[in-house]
Amino acid sequence: MALVLFSTAMGLLEAIVVVYLRRLYYPEGFTFPLATMSTDIYLTELLREVATIVMLVSISAAVGRSYYERLAYFLMNFAVWDIFYYVFLKVLLDWPATLLDWDILFLIPITWIGPVLAPVLCSLVMLGMTALILRFEDAGKLLPFSRMEWSGILGGSVIIFATFIRDYALLISASGLLSTPKSQQALAVFQQFSAAYIPQTYAWGWFSLGLGVIVFSVLHWSRRVGKA
Repeated sequence: MALVLFSTAMGLLEAIVVVYLRRLYYPEGFTFPLATMSTDIYLTELLREVATIVMLVSISAAVGRSYYERLAYFLMNFAVWDIFYYVFLKVLLDWPATLLDWDILFLIPITWIGPVLAPVLCSLVMLGMTALILRFEDAGKLLPFSRMEWSGILGGSVIIFATFIRDYALLISASGLLSTPKSQQALAVFQQFSAAYIPQTYAWGWFSLGLGVIVFSVLHWSRRVGKA
């Protein structure tokens, strides 16, 4: 319960920070195209995101007694933080209007975007994984994930990650930043593209494949543990 309260409070804290940012950059309400942040604010946001992950990893490592217990607590903390972040944004800003509204999800290593429903579904799967790991741990039946199961979990995660960064990866590629990373002209072109970009479609098919591979791998592991 203490971990849930900690993660919920982190969700509230992050929602409050976003309230401030949206007052500064989106006084008429958050929408795409994204407003251009000053370099110092952007770097501050990157540091905040790093600090958030460090906090989640640290509290999970401090409480967990084994590798898999720490993994379970990290998944739980991340999921609760993410879900309650949106709950508190709804309370404070009455946003999102629907779970299909687009949001900035993360900034590292490049901007992640997607409908709110996508990270929420990921969080629900994380909570399911947490419940299974802790249940088997308490029963003394926990078995490690096999190489195939880990491959499915990590491979599915990479597919989902690709759906989140796809749009901005394409913008970076189209701007020429990949071929001339130090070119001020390429940077200016990317900023121009980004300042005008409005996402239209999300790769739900690929997302479903990635999430499905993760769920299948976890269920395969669960059945294997159940038979042990």
